[in-house]
Amino acid sequence: MRLRGSAISLGSACAVALLLAGCAQTPLVQRSVAPNPFGYQKVSAVCHVSPVTTAADGSMTVTMAVRSDDGLCALAVQQPGGGNYTSFGVNPAPSHGKAFLYNYNGQTYIDYTPATSYVGSDSFTAELITASGGKRDHLTVKATVDATGVTVTAPTPPTTAKAATPAAKKAAPVRHTRAHRKH
Repeated sequence: MRLRGSAISLGSACAVALLLAGCAQTPLVQRSVAPNPFGYQKVSAVCHVSPVTTAADGSMTVTMAVRSDDGLCALAVQQPGGGNYTSFGVNPAPSHGKAFLYNYNGQTYIDYTPATSYVGSDSFTAELITASGGKRDHLTVKATVDATGVTVTAPTPPTTAKAATPAAKKAAPVRHTRAHRKH
């Protein structure tokens, strides 16, 4: 009895290595971040958001720890009973950053981006409207901002052009008086 060898085509070097000696597996780090429907959002290296708490008067509060590395920290909220809020606004706005609210996939997202290299606290209130002309829910975001590892390079001073050398003085035109004129 004769054994025939067969060639198996595998699409990756890891698959070949698995057959030969096995691959080293590294766990995938999963991070819960807001969707990026606009294609340009940068997420902060540090973004920790507490669960939303509701006071007896119905006002809501959330705390956020974020790094001021020009990235955003986001949280998603839904109206009671589910679904995104019909409308929203920010009043008052953050003093040391910017807030951006948008609806996406049945949720309302609140993004906060602190001013680059800012250190300290900041807060703002999102006004969330359940229906056209309906009740407003108020969500106060209290942010603690750090700048660990954030470096801001000083702008390069503009170069000054050397002063142009004065043009050579032109010889004054010769004036002819009647005495000097040839007749």
